[in-house]
Amino acid sequence: MLPWFMPSMNRLGQEASPYLQQHAHNPVDWYPWGDEALGRAKRDDRPILLSIGYSACHWCHVMERESFEDAQIAKLMNEWFVNIKVDREERPDLDQVYQLTVQLMGRSGGWPLTVFLTPDQKPFFAGTYFPPVDRYGMPGFPKVLQAVWEACHWRGEEVCGQAAELSRVIDAATTERGEGDAPQGRDLLARAAVTLGARFDDTHGGFGARPKFPSTMALDLLQRRAALDGDEQARARVKRALDGMLAGGVYDQLGGGFHRYSTDERWLVPHFEKMLYDNALLLRLYADGFRATGDARYAECAREIAAYVAREMTSPEGAFYATQDADSEGEEGRFFVWDPEEIDAALAGDDAAAKMAKTVYGVTPHGNFEESGKSVLSLVETLDAAATKLGLARPVAEKALARARARLFEVRDERVKPFRDEKVLASWNGLMIGALANASLALGETELAERAERAFAFVEKRLMERQGAKLRVLRHAKGEVVKGPGFLDDHAFVADAAIDLYEATGNPRYVAVARAIADAAIAHFWDGGFYFTPDDGEKLIVRPKDVFDHAVPSATSIACKVLLRLGTLAEPPYLDYAEKELARLAGPASENPFGMSQTVALCDRLARGGVEVVIAGSGEAARTLGAAAARRYVPDLTLAWLVPGDRASLEACAQLAEGKSAAADGPRAYVCKGRSCSLPLAAADAVAQALATPATTTD
Repeated sequence: MLPWFMPSMNRLGQEASPYLQQHAHNPVDWYPWGDEALGRAKRDDRPILLSIGYSACHWCHVMERESFEDAQIAKLMNEWFVNIKVDREERPDLDQVYQLTVQLMGRSGGWPLTVFLTPDQKPFFAGTYFPPVDRYGMPGFPKVLQAVWEACHWRGEEVCGQAAELSRVIDAATTERGEGDAPQGRDLLARAAVTLGARFDDTHGGFGARPKFPSTMALDLLQRRAALDGDEQARARVKRALDGMLAGGVYDQLGGGFHRYSTDERWLVPHFEKMLYDNALLLRLYADGFRATGDARYAECAREIAAYVAREMTSPEGAFYATQDADSEGEEGRFFVWDPEEIDAALAGDDAAAKMAKTVYGVTPHGNFEESGKSVLSLVETLDAAATKLGLARPVAEKALARARARLFEVRDERVKPFRDEKVLASWNGLMIGALANASLALGETELAERAERAFAFVEKRLMERQGAKLRVLRHAKGEVVKGPGFLDDHAFVADAAIDLYEATGNPRYVAVARAIADAAIAHFWDGGFYFTPDDGEKLIVRPKDVFDHAVPSATSIACKVLLRLGTLAEPPYLDYAEKELARLAGPASENPFGMSQTVALCDRLARGGVEVVIAGSGEAARTLGAAAARRYVPDLTLAWLVPGDRASLEACAQLAEGKSAAADGPRAYVCKGRSCSLPLAAADAVAQALATPATTTD
């Protein structure tokens, strides 16, 4: 038996993960997940207490302060359990498997995740946050520890039986598939829109009540429905959500970027952590929203997200960090909230700016944040309404608000900033790289693509390993430490980003990289369907699959998207894998479009066929033709670049190149829908017109 008192730093001090390092000085005898901890549990026949969280998690910090830093609670943990701490961003496979335990016990999942395992890693009891004493209708953590230990000590056979049954159900839940008998006709999107509409909040925008998450994949599906089928209700709902989020406190009104979610239904008060993946998905959604509507506010939002990421979330080498914390100086939201006195002090001597800021952003003595007298900034009044209320001419009010924003940002920037987790995750970098490349095309700003290319170069250098013709993607890098192997999401998201970069830059090398990654994914994750973990990875109690969208699209759906894109561009056999997987998933997706939005979109793509634009030629004139196609919102658009005499260019779009060439007087564009292609087009407006109308067949 280990003594309950531990030295000033436990084993987690040797880990690269900032989240694990945050627990390095706990009196708990923490282990990282690995052979040492698992071996000790088996050797001593001792149950495992598994705690999973991440560095920006507010309630993870709360449970650490209340319980893991408490010497008496740590004493119980050390005497009775082998205690393992896991960063869910490093090990999403473990998180995926053990989150199901909580859900199967009838509770909501989340973080911190607290799971009790038998020595052979089978779960038998789980929860999320536990308070140190009975509170919030939950038992105190010491009481939970004692009850679990007594159950293991006195009712060991019963515990083992429950663990075996839970493991069996987890295995079924993670491997179950549809039979591919669901219809995949053109009405799939219409039926999905009806199902999503039943959950939509038509008052505030978004889905459900509180807490309210962005649900970007579901909004993307509605945006697709509006564009392809002319569904005006879907169009209005997407606009309501985009407007609501943009006006709310869930959006950082001074610094750009989105917080993780809103604690209320109005998008007003967020939990303040900022996640790279949220901002990547929302950058893409707002860029596409600008394409679809022409609303300049959405373009500006996309620019502000990109600027936030460049300023706060980018490493010196150009890669993207994982998260920013909700807390600073031990308080949630302290960095972001304001009271009237702070506004007045920051804008002393500029009465018009102070009044505009307080009026537009709703800063009042009462406040809106936890009865603190402080306010989360949100757009309470429009510029025109505030100008009228304050008796200011519009140009005067506009300049005053601009001065206020600039000065408040400067003052806020001098505050103690929230902690930043500087892990570079391959999957999340893939999401942001792809979003920047997409925004570059939508906004016509090449600098965004240049930033995406710089980040991709980091991923190639630090997070890829070549195995023959295949490229394995690793999981993450932190400083000089690199960890792997990568999971399906790492391979799929990075390959998808490579194709986005090809479309944004015309560089055929990116298609070659995407093909090499796809080949590795097929070799190591495919076995009649995609698994989340590789065949040569650590063996867990089950080998999970990832078919449901959560905060990010499912790894399986993006893997299928990559294969559809590569099959369209370069080599048809890739299509076979995607079509087989989507046939299996079509049934579950049609029944659950909210949880499988990306899969519904891909099934719809198979039913309708995509749209391809091939630019034959090079130089500025070719870029102009490509830009005309990229400015429009066209779901499933493939943009291919064919440079005469360039073998790599031909190989990148071999399936689209036949019969297409530049003319003597310059580049030409071909717009193809199904098996029909337009005549060669020399003008940008002709490309736009061809995308808006059925193409003319050349055969």
